[in-house]
Amino acid sequence: MRVDRRGWLIGAAAVLVGGHAGAGGDELPRVALATLGGTLPEADVAMVKTALLAFYEVEVVVLPRADLPKQAYYPKRKRYRAEKLLDFLTERAPKSAHRVLGITAVDISTSKPPHEDWGVIGLANMGNTACVISSFRCKRLARNAEHARQRFGKVAVHELGHTFGLPHCPTKDCLMQDAKGSVLTSDREYDLCTRCRQMLIRRGYGLSGGTPPWPEPKPK
Repeated sequence: MRVDRRGWLIGAAAVLVGGHAGAGGDELPRVALATLGGTLPEADVAMVKTALLAFYEVEVVVLPRADLPKQAYYPKRKRYRAEKLLDFLTERAPKSAHRVLGITAVDISTSKPPHEDWGVIGLANMGNTACVISSFRCKRLARNAEHARQRFGKVAVHELGHTFGLPHCPTKDCLMQDAKGSVLTSDREYDLCTRCRQMLIRRGYGLSGGTPPWPEPKPK
């Protein structure tokens, strides 16, 4: 589903009242980007920041890089447990931050019945402070580094959307649709659908109206 982003935003402006700062307040909600580990390229960090600002009316601050927490490491699979990374991020989130997004290049996983340890691209709990994403699986079958980076940006928009209260979306090709374990679904995605945009506004969040930093997929 394609959306005329600027036209839609103009039409929706009348309902942007009250709610969180940035949707009628003086200050924008602050999102802290926390880079975990030393192997994530700066270009990936920049893509995530650009992607978030293209969709959400927020302030994005980049925190100094931090070591991955040893308590989150899962030696059996040689990767990091995403839920433990969320705990780590929540405990260390700056007091000034409305949300904190952890970004890393290492493989991450969580439990997903019937799987005890299931590899994921990102994890967030609905409405909670922290979310975390990994570029590790964004590289699968990617055409090049920029393609993988664009996928990473889409995942960032998706997981931060969960912390803003957006559930998985049934609308085909919406950035909030369920990936069902595959990063390949992101290649069909371009934007948030009208339903998700309306839901964000009802929850008091502003939309920036920027241009997504990835090409619009060609219709099939």
